[in-house]
Amino acid sequence: MPGRKRILALDIGASKLVLAEFILGRSRELQLTNYGLARLEVEQEDDASRGAAVVAGIRAVMAERGIRPAPLLMSVTGQAVFPRFVKLPPVARDKIAQIVRYEAEQNVPFPIDEVVWDYTVVGNENGEPNVMLVAAKIESVQRLTQCALAVGMEPEIVDAAPMALCNAVRYNYPDLRACTMVLDIGARTSNLILVEGNRVFSRSIPVAGNAITAEIAKEFETSPEEAEALKREHAFVAFGGVYGGPDSKVADRVSKIARNVIARLHAEVNRSVNFYRSQQGGTAPALVLLTGGSSIIPHTDTFFREKLNAEVEYFNPFINIPVSQALDTEQIRGDLQHLGVVAGLALRRALRCPIEVNLMPPDLAAKKVFRRRQPYFALAAAGVALTMLCWWAYLYQMRGVLEAQSFSIRDRVSRLAEVQGRLDDVLREKTDWQGRIDRLVVLIGRRTQWNEMIAAVQACMLDGMWLRSIEPITAADGSITHLAISGTGFIDKLVNQPNLSAVEGFRNRLRQQKCFLDTDETAIKMEPPVGSDAFAREFVLWVGLREPIRPGGE
Repeated sequence: MPGRKRILALDIGASKLVLAEFILGRSRELQLTNYGLARLEVEQEDDASRGAAVVAGIRAVMAERGIRPAPLLMSVTGQAVFPRFVKLPPVARDKIAQIVRYEAEQNVPFPIDEVVWDYTVVGNENGEPNVMLVAAKIESVQRLTQCALAVGMEPEIVDAAPMALCNAVRYNYPDLRACTMVLDIGARTSNLILVEGNRVFSRSIPVAGNAITAEIAKEFETSPEEAEALKREHAFVAFGGVYGGPDSKVADRVSKIARNVIARLHAEVNRSVNFYRSQQGGTAPALVLLTGGSSIIPHTDTFFREKLNAEVEYFNPFINIPVSQALDTEQIRGDLQHLGVVAGLALRRALRCPIEVNLMPPDLAAKKVFRRRQPYFALAAAGVALTMLCWWAYLYQMRGVLEAQSFSIRDRVSRLAEVQGRLDDVLREKTDWQGRIDRLVVLIGRRTQWNEMIAAVQACMLDGMWLRSIEPITAADGSITHLAISGTGFIDKLVNQPNLSAVEGFRNRLRQQKCFLDTDETAIKMEPPVGSDAFAREFVLWVGLREPIRPGGE
């Protein structure tokens, strides 16, 4: 079939799985060509047993119906996903993803790194985008994808069952104007979907067919298997009174149980509709489309028609999707309630759907990205190899040129090395002379400094005094920090001053010199005169240097 592609759609529910084969034509039209159903007789909580049952069910359907592996699209049950509806502020379209991620972290009831999530814009009101956010636990999705991988099929899209069902409704009922409610009554849960223009609302309700089975088992004190058989044989939604057929008492009890459970479901439906109307500004549903395995309990449509005061009919997913003539029409008509999700899944490959989310697990998504990039990796490797080959050829050609140049360069290097040796000798000689010059400069500087200090001391001396010695005083590091100036003066000159002695005047004049410190560190020591006829007195001044003289000419 040139130009036609086979695709498979897999819907794994709580108590059954559906595997359907579609043909996608050149003009993107779909056709159902094969399908099969398998019951899953295992408890939902037993993950290992359930995984084995799912794998066995898929293999059984493929063997029974002759379905070969092909590109696979699969769904996650509504019970396993968390739909959230968020109205965003008016923002540029390229900013929506950042805001939605923040909303996901706030609204998803699990750490964001433990879930796989996606979103789709479902409408825009007054410039404010309405976003549907869908999330699921990574481990829940991985359990399902691993089942598909175990039978040799790798899923391309992992959709949410309610979203796939919504896409199927919009495609097969394109003229819907008023609010439409899709009620998918399954085994463990019921999925409610409200569609109105661009508005979409979805909720998973934990009331479905298994609740009827559990109530029957409790009422009749029997096993779940026998209760399921009683439900299939006798259950219908009672309207009051007594059923007048064979086994009337059993049928009457079973039908009342079924009505009580459906009434509970109706209460949850009403609560969801009221929430939708108050939070999203929607209207009451004018049309109800029933689907799901438990929706075929007799009189369920009549019950909801009376309670909701709306038109009720069973959803047909193949109004606009043709069915192969090779399939049994009567069998398809009896299985329509199970085929809505697989029809919506197949539409994801055929056209642009109103709701498009992909809950692919991160490890499988990374594997697909790597596989898509493999051709580019191969091209890159070939490019690198070709580049290396070109470089090798270039280097081989340049080898001879470089060898000739290398010989010339080595000869020049040897000559330059000789010149460098002579330059090094000159530089060493220059360094030696420079050291000598530096030492001479230091000596000259010290001599000049001493001459300046001696001249300053002489300039500050007063009449009647003379100097005996000027001695340097060194600190711990060897630097000269003070001068000890020893002198002698006539007693009448040194002491008999009205306000200030001659030595104090000498000290003050020294402080004013630029080479000495102008601080109180300048100390005076006066020696007492020797003998009664002494005419002179000795003194010592300790004067701090403004710039200490460092050792070694530093």
